[in-house]
Amino acid sequence: MNHNTPLPPASPRTPRRLSHDGRRHVLTAAQLRSHGVSPAEATEQCRPGGPWQQLLPGVFMLHQGPPTSEERLHAVLLYAARELPESAGVPVQPEADGPHRPMYREAMITGLAALTLHGFTSAPALSALERIDVLVPRLRRLRSTGCAHIVRTSSLPAPEQATGLPVAPVPRALADAVAELTDSGAVLRLLCEAVRGGYCEPAAVVRELTHAKLLTRPHVVDAVDSLLAEGRAIAEDRLYRMVTAYGLPDPVWNVDLRLPGGPHLGGLDAYWPEQAVAVELDTRAPRQDEDAMWSEYARKREHLERLGITVVHITPRKLRDAMEQQAAVVRTALMASGDRDPAAYVVVLPR
Repeated sequence: MNHNTPLPPASPRTPRRLSHDGRRHVLTAAQLRSHGVSPAEATEQCRPGGPWQQLLPGVFMLHQGPPTSEERLHAVLLYAARELPESAGVPVQPEADGPHRPMYREAMITGLAALTLHGFTSAPALSALERIDVLVPRLRRLRSTGCAHIVRTSSLPAPEQATGLPVAPVPRALADAVAELTDSGAVLRLLCEAVRGGYCEPAAVVRELTHAKLLTRPHVVDAVDSLLAEGRAIAEDRLYRMVTAYGLPDPVWNVDLRLPGGPHLGGLDAYWPEQAVAVELDTRAPRQDEDAMWSEYARKREHLERLGITVVHITPRKLRDAMEQQAAVVRTALMASGDRDPAAYVVVLPR
């Protein structure tokens, strides 16, 4: 690609050629100044009938007509990013900046636009978005204007790359999108696609929604309940596939254990009665009562292990990312059963 493509026709006071990415014609006032274009000259090019237009404060598009979706994204990022000092000596040409563009320091696309860039089919097309959410540190002195909607955070996540642009990780982008949505159906579709599409686990989504204080909204709570049920169903399916794919003996599925004539010991996702080995999917969602839930998990596990039952806890994420390793853990527990004292007799009931 030729990165020295001439600019559109301009007045004699405008440089004839600027180094810029051939995909766009969007530059900041600082970038223009580095090429000899003063703020006054840039403003003159944006006069009625002029060859340029100002998309956002300090951000110029070097042609007339509506901006493309890509140009809007770049404009929002350039507006929100912390400018490098001119004395830093960093080249301003976009092609010289590499995958972590210095011009986009401390700014990333979030919300619905980020989800679209991640590939969500349930998110609107970029051209349908009137504004684009951009995430910046809380103390940045910026205001929302035009198509740029400023979202602040006290802890900026590490950006991911989508179509060459810095975007918020899916859980954070989801939380920022949900914060602006009142349609329960739209919220549910986005959350479920995040899990079904393998973008992230339900726990990561709920963690961000909790941090954003969105679980006080009834339509969000309803969507999260559906999300957790969806996530558990997917994890259970993966557990079935793990047992089959790695040749583990068939367990009894989804059972409750009780002591004969005694109390309920708890439910298990898979149990091998002859070896007294149990698998429990850890699908806890991090909410405000997380400590209490973990205590309940721990009490059940300790009680079962006192009875001689080995409990293997598996998270949905480990099932997704390291299924073979989890199968090896279960196989090891099954093989080690012969070296343990016999377990107490328990009654196995369908759950």
